[in-house]
Amino acid sequence: MSKTQLQKSIKFSLSIAVITFVLAAIFSVVSSSVLSGVSSIIGLVIVFAIVLLGVVFDMLGIAATAADEVPFHAMAAEKVNGAKQAIAIVRNADRFASFCNDVIGDISGVISGTASAIVVLQIANGFGHSDGSPFQITLSVILTSLVAALTVGGKAVGKFFGIHSSTKIIFFAAKVIAILEDNFKIKILTNKKRK
Repeated sequence: MSKTQLQKSIKFSLSIAVITFVLAAIFSVVSSSVLSGVSSIIGLVIVFAIVLLGVVFDMLGIAATAADEVPFHAMAAEKVNGAKQAIAIVRNADRFASFCNDVIGDISGVISGTASAIVVLQIANGFGHSDGSPFQITLSVILTSLVAALTVGGKAVGKFFGIHSSTKIIFFAAKVIAILEDNFKIKILTNKKRK
């Protein structure tokens, strides 16, 4: 590894750490404020939606590292919408996977844990149980275990699909990115050449 590559890696790592800090703060504030104003049933739905978000982004990261660039070149030659974005995803697989797996995936894991704690308090208070009661502790253990099981199990299934259906998954993600880029006139991906 050259000095330039090391500097680029450190620069990317620092920028991704700052992005993670900002996104985690935003997600935490939003989820806490949303959960404080809803019923415990809707709170549970929100917790499971956060878990699902983490699983989906983990699958996207795996698919990016497993995908092959070749099929997308044929699509790009036929000017298929999203093909250029798919090539950019595969060429930047390390960064794309880092963002999907580490930033969004890990933030989702942390936020789902915090959100489940809020839901436990809501349910316990709804049944008239105080903090630290046996009911609250039991409910906390059950919900935390369920969230962990769904996260790990979901990511295992997501990894299977990410590896075995990488082309379809990356092409779908690329089409979504293409729609966002076209409608909002922003550049989400850069298409660097692979050495």
